[in-house]
Amino acid sequence: MALVQVEVVTPNGLVYEHEAKMVIGRTTEGDIGIMANHAPIIVPLVIDEVRIKLDDGTQEIIAVSGGIMEVRDNVITVLVDSAEKAEDIDVPRAERAKQRAEKRIQEAKEQKNADKLRRAEVSLRRAINRINISNKY
Repeated sequence: MALVQVEVVTPNGLVYEHEAKMVIGRTTEGDIGIMANHAPIIVPLVIDEVRIKLDDGTQEIIAVSGGIMEVRDNVITVLVDSAEKAEDIDVPRAERAKQRAEKRIQEAKEQKNADKLRRAEVSLRRAINRINISNKY
């Protein structure tokens, strides 16, 4: 079976690189699965997981903070603000981030600060995503 090259990149650099049979990501419109010889496409990703199905039947799970996935010439590039492999997630740290975000949400509501509330809600979604992925895998 034909393979694709997968690269997960954050502002800090390359986080993951491997060949795979398929990559599945959650977009703003739902899940999308990409295999070899897919037409070029760029799709927005939401805060969720990216599943990378390897040739040996195993899969890698990466928690992503949203971004884009670009497919071109059998190379899938996932460009995101942050990414962590499921087994690398520091759950106590994610729990602390969740607690901080919940506190910031409460403060933003009390201050009626919509911008601060939106940022805190995104932080909360990121922390919950990391916790859920770590618990799931």
